[in-house]
Formats: sequence, C-alpha cells, structure tokens
Amino acid sequence: MRAVVFIGPSIDLESASAELDVEFLPPVKRGDLAELLARPEPPEAIGIVDGRFLQSLCISPKEVLEAMDRGVTMFGSSSMGALRAAECSPFGMVGVGKIYEEYFSGRIDADDEVAVTYDEENLSALSEPMVNMRFAIAAGIEQGAFAPETGERFLEIAKELYFPQRVNRTVLMLLRRELPADEHARISAFFAAGAPDTKREDALLLLAAMRDHLDPQIKSVDDRGAL
Repeated sequence: MRAVVFIGPSIDLESASAELDVEFLPPVKRGDLAELLARPEPPEAIGIVDGRFLQSLCISPKEVLEAMDRGVTMFGSSSMGALRAAECSPFGMVGVGKIYEEYFSGRIDADDEVAVTYDEENLSALSEPMVNMRFAIAAGIEQGAFAPETGERFLEIAKELYFPQRVNRTVLMLLRRELPADEHARISAFFAAGAPDTKREDALLLLAAMRDHLDPQIKSVDDRGAL
C-alpha cells in the first residue's frame, strides 16, 4: 500500500524509518492533504504525528474528513495528529496513544498542551510539550521520586509559562525558590535521569498501527524469528 506519515519534533526521521518503510514528510499544514490526494496515485493511508500552526494555517478537521471520504485511512497520534484524531475518530480516523486518549476523553482540551517550538532545519524540539510534562510528573510520583505536591507545583508553574518557554530546566529553576534543597534535588535528579517522552512513544505506536494496517503479515522487529 502507498502511505505517507507527517512527522517532526515528536520523532526523528531515522527512528521513524527504522519502524516503517513509507514516505515521511515534515509537519503537516493546511493544503498538504489536498496535494497528496491530487497525485496520480494518492496514498491509501496517511498518518499525522506533527503539524504546523504558527508558521502557517493548521490542518483542519474538514481536510481529514475529505481524505477519508476519498477512501484514505487516516491515523493520528502524539501532537497535531492526536488533536485531529480526537475530533475525527467518531467519523473513522484512527487515534493512537496516550495523548490521543487524553484529548478524546476530555481530560485535556487545550491545544497548547502539545505545542512546541522547533528548529526548522532539523525539526528538533526547542521546548517541552506540556503534555509530556504531565506524563513525566505522573511517572515520577508513581515511582516515589518526589512528593505529589512537588509535582503538582511543577505543572502549575509550567502551565503559567508561554509554550515556547516551557523547558524542564526553566521550570526547575523557578521551582527552586519554593522547595527545600533536598526535595529540589530529588525532582532534578528524576529529570536528569531521563523522563518519559510520551509524544515519541505515541508516534512509535502510530507507526506500529500503520504497519499492521498496511501489511498484517509484517511483524515488528522484536517478533521476527531468525533462520
């Protein structure tokens, strides 16, 4: 099957290509789906991970619905894909991952939860998405890495920042004023050790779901046998 996936700061091209052999394009913007559908041989499946919203108009739910009306199977996760999947899954779009579930359930509803700034040249993130911070703090509390109230205050401070300023080290610097030194050291150590990257994890789940859709006979690398 012909397939296209729009990726960006959520997952790098090398990692994505290792999971699925399809055409990868940079973050989707308004009009991109129409260009794909105008090809002599349009894709039969399209995945949306990342999308633009400041530099250009963002992709609309109507564009997604029009693609599905043309017979394209649409997948969404992680970022812009999760937003559109939450809106369009009742009409057939396939939503994948924890972030999609948060939007679909209504537990989060603000667009800025997944917003980041990124380097236009290499598509690497320059800020941290609020939703990643939420999952990271939940994991830290579950592990007992720091007190629940410390995590709650971390999220409050992060939410007060404009999304381009949301960087873990910035929030930790602001939190230092309010915490005892030992507690600040505990939460700092948690992030230094590597917090979960839920956007990336969800992007990998989307690629796996598309792989199963495109060829149910293909197994993941971990499931393949050796001769």
